[in-house]
Order: sequence, then structure tokens, then C-alpha cells
Amino acid sequence: MAEQLEVIENERTQYIVVKIGNEQYGINISYVDNIVRMQKITRVPKAQSYFKGIINLRGEVVPVMSIRTKMGLEDDVFTNASRIIILKLEQQGAFGVIVDEVKEVVTLGSEETEKAGTVGAKSGKESFINGIGKNGEELISLLDINAIIDEKENA
Repeated sequence: MAEQLEVIENERTQYIVVKIGNEQYGINISYVDNIVRMQKITRVPKAQSYFKGIINLRGEVVPVMSIRTKMGLEDDVFTNASRIIILKLEQQGAFGVIVDEVKEVVTLGSEETEKAGTVGAKSGKESFINGIGKNGEELISLLDINAIIDEKENA
């Protein structure tokens, strides 16, 4: 009986594993509304450099941002594998983030994830990471979607 309780307490979360540059990142699947192929992005004048513009997704105007630029990495290079992940948040509504490639969906339990420490928290990208997931031999940086959005509001 005690073993069954432990299994219930061990919360398992699904993440979409994406590639940004040479790194793998996980996005909590509960935020993901849709994944679409790259399409024409309409620029918006005087927007922040990481804000790439807007797209028309089935009649809905969706803002699109580059996580690469936001994290201080080199500019996006679009390939056939590039995708726009449409995220839905209650307060902000839908918005898209550009990723280099969508790899897989993984389910990680609390024993396979660790909270991110404060090491290197002053550089840009660490502030967007809320944990590290271990999937076999691979490490996946788990993105804190709310931190990415909140900073967007303040910038």
C-alpha cells in the first residue's frame, strides 16, 4: 500500500523536447496549443528585436517571438525542421515561439527532474530555465514559459 502512495505522489509531466541551437529544451505540454510549420511572419514596426512579428493562424492573429534572440543566442536560421510552437496562457492568450526542431514528447517524473540552481543565473538564458530533466543519457533544460513571457512584458 505504501508503494502505491509513492507512485501517486511521484508527479509525472509531459514535455515537448525541442532543439534550439545545439541544446535540447523541454516545454511543458500543458502550455502547448499547436505546432505549425514555418510560415510568413509579418513584421511589426518598432518591436523588440526578439519579437519577430505576427502570423495569421486560422483567422487568429498570433504574435511570434524568437527564443534564440531572447536568450542572447545567434539569429534564427530557418530550415525545413523549423517550427512555430503556439502556446496558450490564460492572461496573455496565444503566442508563438520559433524553435529549430521539434524532437519528441517525453514524460518525466519528479525523480528525473531537478530544479535549476542559481549557477550562472546572471546570464540571459539561465533565467528562463526552471529545471533540468534527465531522459536516459540526455539532459533537457526545462523552459519556464512564464518567465519568458513576463520578461517580454517588462522589456
